[in-house]
Amino acid sequence: MKVAIATDTNSSLTPKEAARLGVYLLPMPVIVAGRPCLEGIDTTNEQLYAAMKAHREVSSSQSSPGQLLEFWEGIFRDGWEEVVYIPVSSGLSNSCSTAIQLAKEYEGRVQVVDNHRISLTQAASVISARQLAREGWTARQIKAWLEERAYDASIYITVNSMEYLKKGGRVTPAAATFATVLNLKPVLTIQGDKLDTYAKARGMQQAEKKMVEALKQDRLTRFGHVPDRQLRVETAGTFESDEMANRWRKLVQAEFPGIRVSYVHLPCSIACHVGINAAGTGILKKEAD
Repeated sequence: MKVAIATDTNSSLTPKEAARLGVYLLPMPVIVAGRPCLEGIDTTNEQLYAAMKAHREVSSSQSSPGQLLEFWEGIFRDGWEEVVYIPVSSGLSNSCSTAIQLAKEYEGRVQVVDNHRISLTQAASVISARQLAREGWTARQIKAWLEERAYDASIYITVNSMEYLKKGGRVTPAAATFATVLNLKPVLTIQGDKLDTYAKARGMQQAEKKMVEALKQDRLTRFGHVPDRQLRVETAGTFESDEMANRWRKLVQAEFPGIRVSYVHLPCSIACHVGINAAGTGILKKEAD
């Protein structure tokens, strides 16, 4: 055993999925009504949604240096020689830069990848890294390969309520009130470091339509040279029911009949910022299965 692959729950991977892939998963903390919780251990998506519906204060956080160091030490105790750690984008959380600083103590044995991804695109990087490790690549080589392809992905997301974007400082209270009164839904995009506004729509159906249109435009332009078999189109969200999630997945699937579209629950750390019944989707080049 030489190179272990590790990530955090910002990747939308569950402990069961991480175990199936053979990768290590660091649970990220969220704060619920003042109580620190670890995702998948002390709280679930359903429990977080219940707290949000009760209007309890929720927020995301990052692992302490001690927690991260213990996570890496546990991997080395399992017999691995090197670790490739793939956290959430440095543009969306300070946890990546903290990890980069801590990794310096390991003199190259821990390689922290900043490939500017989150959720489903971050998970895709994990899958690619796992494949490269199995092919005998070193941790340093895997890091370079992933960072070179960092921007070969797009994410779009819309929220059902402005409440949590307002609480997180993403929009001003006045703008949130204005949008709520007019039923305006922001369509946000992540194509690299930052969460930016892509468009605005009147109502969720129009917002979903704009996200699908954005995906189709990316398919024609950014990924026009890529055959369907090498593309991943995914859906995600914080939907309260499987029916709502499946409706969104089917809507996107209908527009991309040559690509199998799946659905993942956005992690609690993201749900804290987008609220309940947010919808997301993404497109990227598939480097490994």
